[in-house]
Formats: sequence, C-alpha cells, structure tokens
Amino acid sequence: MLFRKIASVIEEHLQSGSEKILLVDGARQVGKTFIIRYAGRKLFENFIELNMVEDSVGDRLFANIRTVEDFYLQVSMLAGDKMKERENTLIFIDEIQVYPHLLTLLKFLQQDHRFTYIASDSLLGVTLSETTSIPMGSIRKIRMFPLDFEEFLYANGMNDLAISVLRKKYENLESLDEAMHRKMMDLFRKYLLVGGMPDAVNAYIAEKNIRKVREIQKEIHEYYAADASKYDEERKLKIRRIYDMIPSNLENKKKRVVVQHIENKKGKTFADYEDEFEYLISAGIALPVQAISTPVFPLIESSGKNLLKLYLNDVGILTGILYGNNIRAVLDDETSINLGSVYECAVACELIAHGNKLFYYDNRSKGEVDYLVDDYESLSAVPIEVKSGKDYTVHRALNTFVKNEDYHVKKAFVLSNAREIQTKGKITYIPVYFIMFFGDGTEVTDWNREE
Repeated sequence: MLFRKIASVIEEHLQSGSEKILLVDGARQVGKTFIIRYAGRKLFENFIELNMVEDSVGDRLFANIRTVEDFYLQVSMLAGDKMKERENTLIFIDEIQVYPHLLTLLKFLQQDHRFTYIASDSLLGVTLSETTSIPMGSIRKIRMFPLDFEEFLYANGMNDLAISVLRKKYENLESLDEAMHRKMMDLFRKYLLVGGMPDAVNAYIAEKNIRKVREIQKEIHEYYAADASKYDEERKLKIRRIYDMIPSNLENKKKRVVVQHIENKKGKTFADYEDEFEYLISAGIALPVQAISTPVFPLIESSGKNLLKLYLNDVGILTGILYGNNIRAVLDDETSINLGSVYECAVACELIAHGNKLFYYDNRSKGEVDYLVDDYESLSAVPIEVKSGKDYTVHRALNTFVKNEDYHVKKAFVLSNAREIQTKGKITYIPVYFIMFFGDGTEVTDWNREE
C-alpha cells in the first residue's frame, strides 16, 4: 500500500471524538476512496460505504432524501446489520457532490449524533454553488492531491530515517554529497515521468513499464476532460477547450492563458469564462497561479484574475502529453529539450499540495518571477524561481525584485539541478528536490463559523 500523509490526518480526526464531519475533497483518481476505506476499516468494526455515483446510475435511493429518518431508512436497506453504535460505526458517503442536497443534510446527521460520518467530494466548489444551505460549523474539510515527491520517495523504498536526514539537511541548508545528489535527481526525474496518480505509481513500482504508466495517465487525462464536459452542457466545449490548452500554454514564453484563443474570438475577456475557470479549479484538475503586480503581504489583496496561469494537477500527465513514451527527454537532461514548464508544473503541484496559494510576479518593465508565496512568519512575500538548465544563476527579474525596498523581501529561492546550496544576499540556491519540504503537506480548512 502506498504511504499517504493524509491518512494520519484522517485517522486522527476519526479518533479525536470531534463533533465535525470530515469531508475529503480533491480531484478524481487521487486516491480519496482508497485511503478513506483503509482508515475506516482499520478503525471501525462496522464500515458502511455509500457511493453516490453508483446510486445515481442505479436505484437512486438517495436522490430525493431530505430528512435524517429517510436517510437512515435507505442505509438500513443496504447495510442495516452494520448500523450499531456511534463508536463502532462509520458511514462513508463517497462522491457526495452527485447529490448536493446531501451536503446540507450532513449538518443534521451531525446533530443527530447517531453514527460517525466521513464524506468525499470531487467538485466541492461546484457543489457549494448548488447547495441551498452550507453546513457551516458541522464540517471539517481537507483537500487531497496526487502523491507528492516525498510520498513518491516512500513508494520507491525510502524509509523514515532517510527522509528525516534529508529534512535536516534542508533545514540546515546543507548540501548533499555528490552520490546522494545524483540519486535524488534520478528519483526526481522519475517522478516527473510517473507523477503522483496512485494507479500510475503502483504500475511503475510493480512493472517499471513506462508504456503501462502512460496508458494510465492518458486514461486519467481523457477522463478529466470528459468529466469536465458532462456537468454543464452549455459550457462543455469551452471547459474542454481551456483544459486542453493547458499543456500548449505552458510551452509558451508567458505560459498564461490567453482568453481570446479559447474560442478564437476577439474582444473576449476573463469575465466571459470565469465560471469555466472556476469549474476546472474547483474540480482540482487545473491548478491556478494568479498574477501580482504589487507583491506585498498578504498577496491575495493585490492579485488579479485577468492574468492567470493554469497547470495540470499532475506532472506525470504533463510529461506524457509532451514526450509520450520517450523517457530520455526527461531522464537524460538533453540540451535540446527545455524542461522549464515540466519543472514549474512539478513545483506548482508540490507547493499547492503543501497548502500554499500560488501567485506570480508580472511586470512589463521588470519581468516575471515564477512563483510568490506568503510567509506568515516574516509577513512578507517569498519569490521562487525555477530553473531546469545550467544558467540557474541568471535571473534579472528576481534580482530586481529582491532589491525593491517597497516589497519588503526577506528571502528568495532559486530551485535548480545544482547540488550545492548557497546563499547570496537574500537569494538561496537550492536543489529542486528540496521543494518537498516547503510546507506541511496538507491543506486543511475548518468551516467553524455560522453565516
């Protein structure tokens, strides 16, 4: 079984006696059902799983449920023998977004206090827009992502001791020796190929067959595109078009979305596609990076939606689209291949999975900086530049950025293939694999206020 950091979060919540119902949100295929099933069966004698996708194409038992009593009645038809006490009975509502009214019902199930509950959702943002009453105060939401690089290392046989040594090296800004650096870069490049989708990682570990891995990634990519199309018939072509444009956008110099290219119509603005962007982001299949022209803490106060970059939620899917079965393009660092967009995608996936909201610096006269994140300790913005080539010390825009006293920059990072960690002024040069330690690995949101 793959090690997932979120498993401990789920188990701790279920064992905590919390009055709140845990809702695990995230894109499809990232392993939500598997990990909830694992934790639920481990901790509860009676585990009841209700899949709303299956119900919606079958008997539709839960399609019109509006009361706690009716909910229990339908559950009893399926698993009445397992409906025991709260302490030993867990009811798992999988894919709750299929029936948005059930999200409202969670509040009343929580108040009834008869059983323990957990739910999963693949389209929380969309679900909330269709929910008449959001159950504030009754739900704790955590978001799940594909395996990050640290989890990929565990999948490849690295143990707690090795990870702790790496973490200590990172915290102390100590460079790895040459042999360990080569090993880490080899694993990082393999992560670029395989990505973090559990099915793809399992296939790689079992067979080491890139064709099998690519088949899985292609299926997931096509599934995402089709899934994005079926929820809103009027907008499905625009949603599909935006999603399909992401890889080609990342290969452009600016990498941002050009809204006039979506339908090849002049005069279109971001506002014309705001719902489509929101859908892709809420579904977790596109990762947003918003532009900032005045990069002061907190960044959200000066972000703009009109200049937006979108990344795929899995770097393995991206390399599959760009390079197919040719692994040499990634593993051999070929000079003719620019891996800039691939490295940036990996870093975006990692930073967002670690709870960061992502921004980038965009200034016509001063250039661009790849990423900006909030640093809550220093109350300042931290710029991050990602370099895939040997010219990692060339970054004019970053130099100008950190020298601007109005931005109050305390530190900046350049991520690259270089082994040696060194700090020059405010800029620290660090190997790209250490991105796995930027943040705590879990985005957690408690809905703890009434509205």
